[in-house]
Amino acid sequence: MICVWIDTRVLVAAAVLGLLVERVLGITDARLVQGTNVNLGEALQFLREYDSEASRMCFRVSSARWAYSTNMTDHNKRRMIEEQTLQAKFDKLSWKRAMTFDWTRLPDQMVRRQLKFLITNSRASLSDEKYNEIYHLISEMKDIYSHVRICPLNNHETLFCDLELDPDVLRIMSNSRNHMELAHTWKEWHDKVGPPMKNKFMRYVQIANQAARMNGFLDAGEEMRYAYEESDFENQVAEAWKSLQPLYRELFTYVRRKLLQLYGPNVIRPEGPLPGHLLGNLWAQDWSKIIDLVAPYPEYTSMDVTDEMLRQGFTPLRMFQMAEEFYTSLGLQPMPPEFWRFSMFDKPNDRKVQCTASAWDFCNKIDYRIKQCTEVNMDDLISTHHEMAHIQYYLHYAEQPYLYRDGANPGFHEGVSNAISLSIFNPVHLHRVGLFNQNTDSYETNINFLMLMALRKVAFAPFAYLIDLWRYEIFQNGVQNMNSAWWELRLRYQGVIPPIPRTESHFDAAAKRHIPADIPYMKYFVALLLEFQIHSSMCFAAGHEGPLHTCDIYRSREAGRLLA
Repeated sequence: MICVWIDTRVLVAAAVLGLLVERVLGITDARLVQGTNVNLGEALQFLREYDSEASRMCFRVSSARWAYSTNMTDHNKRRMIEEQTLQAKFDKLSWKRAMTFDWTRLPDQMVRRQLKFLITNSRASLSDEKYNEIYHLISEMKDIYSHVRICPLNNHETLFCDLELDPDVLRIMSNSRNHMELAHTWKEWHDKVGPPMKNKFMRYVQIANQAARMNGFLDAGEEMRYAYEESDFENQVAEAWKSLQPLYRELFTYVRRKLLQLYGPNVIRPEGPLPGHLLGNLWAQDWSKIIDLVAPYPEYTSMDVTDEMLRQGFTPLRMFQMAEEFYTSLGLQPMPPEFWRFSMFDKPNDRKVQCTASAWDFCNKIDYRIKQCTEVNMDDLISTHHEMAHIQYYLHYAEQPYLYRDGANPGFHEGVSNAISLSIFNPVHLHRVGLFNQNTDSYETNINFLMLMALRKVAFAPFAYLIDLWRYEIFQNGVQNMNSAWWELRLRYQGVIPPIPRTESHFDAAAKRHIPADIPYMKYFVALLLEFQIHSSMCFAAGHEGPLHTCDIYRSREAGRLLA
């Protein structure tokens, strides 16, 4: 008999080293849960059955969600909840079956990948009770958010406290230049949306963390990051933000000086942070609505072509037809008949609807729709092209397995759609389609346009970055100081403070729907980085010469082939 002796100190050192490597590199597949079955034939059969059933279930749930989103009645809500409950049961059963396989040892890479998606992108490891509870919590928080109504300034009759987020609150924050009205509107929204859901969110954090740990993650934040399949993901996005930070600081300083001239030192501190209610947006994430206050050359024509659209008699339907023609000019597919038959293009007057613009895939390879309360203006023209880019993406991966009908990473869908928007929203394209009739070559026009883009894109970068930094912190360190942690990050990355003092009794992060709705936000930061790379590649394929902001890929079959 040969005995091998190993010093226990070596084992301890190896274990510590392993933990350190895991911390540096991120979660390893070996740490994730898996079963024992390594039969490839059985795995393939399971995935075929799953693909068929998951597609059918997706169609049922999407149909019920659509019915409720476009007609918010109690009956439709109950039906939606019933279908979502069935889907939850299906997801749990599918997870349990997937869990029987040791997916790390199967020889087929695609089978391994699909099983990994099924096992790691699910909270099905929870007990039935907690699995149902977390989705009920999310549903209740979304419900609170969608039903908040606030009072206008100087309202003495509670009867008139009926301002909705969209369009009322957003319109005030975009258009008002009365800092008292802006502060009141900001306070009303944050006070009414956050506190009612604070306890629900705290419980949600607890259960989400439990599910993540049962799947082999340290917490729910690590599980969110794992979707990018990058061991160094946090460092990569941190470096990306670091490279953008100097440009953001220049924009911030310039905007602060302009706002100081308007509002004075009693409202804007000359060397201090910016109050978040003065930037033309409820969340201070997009500053483009204050372009009239900060344009370098205010005497030159605005890029807003809304008046021209109204003069030409645009309708929501015409805006969607114009978007379709853009894509077919690239050689891409026209919208299918179901799109024109079932989509909701404008806000109906006879029922309550959920107005947030969104593109829908009903998972049956024929039914694709857009829901948008379209108004005839430039913003909605851009949004129409953006949402239709999602539909094009759906059409292009329709023949993939169900588990692959999504973006290449969580930010890729938005990155593609935003890249299209860059080609739509520029003076050259708007001139080509007959909406912008001014000289597109003048220095002043181009500088004003680039400032507008900075207000839309550069201003958005720190906001898009910090939302999930806050979430990661809450998942890792707990919910004790959620609100102070929120404003600490807002100040550190955006230089933004609330217009009035806030305490831990508030829950201001919930003012942004993605937080209570359990929708990751880092994907928007990733999309912001990707969109310019994608746009640049398409412009190169189209043979564009000159500054990137003057590139329009309209009618370029070469750009269309690359995009497809």
